[in-house]
Amino acid sequence: MSTEQKAYLLLADGTVFEGKAFGAVGEVIGEIVFTTGMTGYLETLTDPSYFGQIVIQTFPLIGNYGVIPSDFESDKSYVKGYIVRQWCQFPSNFRCEGDIDTFLKSQGVIGLYDIDTRQLTKIIRESGVMNGIITTINPSENKDLLLKDIKQYSVINALKGVSGTQIKSFKSAEGKKHVVLFDYGYKRNILRSLLAHNCDVTVVPADTAAEAVIAMKPDGIMLSNGPGDPAENIGVIEQLKKLKKTGIPMFGICLGHQLLALASGARTEKLKYGHRGSNQPVKNLSTKRVYITSQNHGYAVVNDTLPKDVGEISYINANDGTCEGITYFDAPCFSVQFHPEACAGPLDTGFLFEQFISLMEGDK
Repeated sequence: MSTEQKAYLLLADGTVFEGKAFGAVGEVIGEIVFTTGMTGYLETLTDPSYFGQIVIQTFPLIGNYGVIPSDFESDKSYVKGYIVRQWCQFPSNFRCEGDIDTFLKSQGVIGLYDIDTRQLTKIIRESGVMNGIITTINPSENKDLLLKDIKQYSVINALKGVSGTQIKSFKSAEGKKHVVLFDYGYKRNILRSLLAHNCDVTVVPADTAAEAVIAMKPDGIMLSNGPGDPAENIGVIEQLKKLKKTGIPMFGICLGHQLLALASGARTEKLKYGHRGSNQPVKNLSTKRVYITSQNHGYAVVNDTLPKDVGEISYINANDGTCEGITYFDAPCFSVQFHPEACAGPLDTGFLFEQFISLMEGDK
């Protein structure tokens, strides 16, 4: 059951929201972002890409189908804090194994509810992503000191904070191909999708050397999603430069897409408030078809910075025109900013896994 303890959100611009505490109780500073998905709160809570962030759910009721461990995208929750309008105390679902309040407590995630999440989201949309603190102590008592701490916060060591340290192997039913999956904070559904396409998968840590990957003799390399500023990962980018020269087919998703672009001479930038949710429209520039996609990112590849002889933009966001995909000319590689393995979310772009299989079979 929920506690009626008061809790507060103080934004970096000085705005204060008063609500109530749920989940773990305490104080936490993070980068505040919003996600617009109507479903998929379990996937959001367990997505490593939210490392260092306090997440706002724009959908007003969260937790109504409970906690379902088999839907988790990782072993634990990576969000720093969680903000909802209302949470469901009595979930109803035949797969339900618990409630969201108990789950947040078990994960040490500090929650805030009973605030106007619509107003809060409008502030983030107008002002851009900003830091904030969730606290059970009225911030008016030491506001200046808290604001100083809030403004000094930044998401650091994101990749190190989510990537595994061990090499893990997974066998598919038929084992037609062998794929090395770089763990930049990968979502389990990327692994599930590869296995479903009869690919044996070797998951390797983010800092694995190119030579070690080459020695595994993979048919293809998958670059996963993950958190943080992609440009900070200088060592990882250098390894991708080496791997790209080998001619091994590569498929990048989200952070993997950004890292591959940086390794190819492009530049990335931080977006005003990012794309997070399961309703982002993406346009294929060659076919002009628009797909509805699931996304979770705060950075994007700057459109005109990719050298023209290296590759071309294949998809753009239909809302703001930002880069959503790249096809490369200098190597058998392609990448997308959105999530073709989306869960929960639309499955419109699941065909990209077939495209990756074709690339591994030598189809250009």
